[in-house]
Amino acid sequence: MANSKRDLFLKRRLRVRNKLKKMAEGRPRLSVHRSGKNISVQLIDDVQGRTLASASTLEKDLGVVGKNNIEASAKVGAAIAERAKKAGVEECYFDRGGFLFHGKVKALADAAREGGLKF
Repeated sequence: MANSKRDLFLKRRLRVRNKLKKMAEGRPRLSVHRSGKNISVQLIDDVQGRTLASASTLEKDLGVVGKNNIEASAKVGAAIAERAKKAGVEECYFDRGGFLFHGKVKALADAAREGGLKF
């Protein structure tokens, strides 16, 4: 029986996350979620179970409310890099979830790297 698209996505997300947890070494996780209308990212400390910083296209101060394009993703990536520095985080690992590392997710990652995050 064929798996649904959602089942395949969840399976891929767990596979990615489990591989990353093996190499985590106590670093926080930069988790990306992309919907049809928005993109959001969180810097999560899995040891303590806390969110250290977050950024999203839903924030009015970024000026990209409700947009889900490459330019908006780059602004969100730059914002999370700046907020991670304020939280004292320089290194993390990138959790793309079940999303492909292409397009919007790649633009977010590149902007975060340019902002000073190492992953």
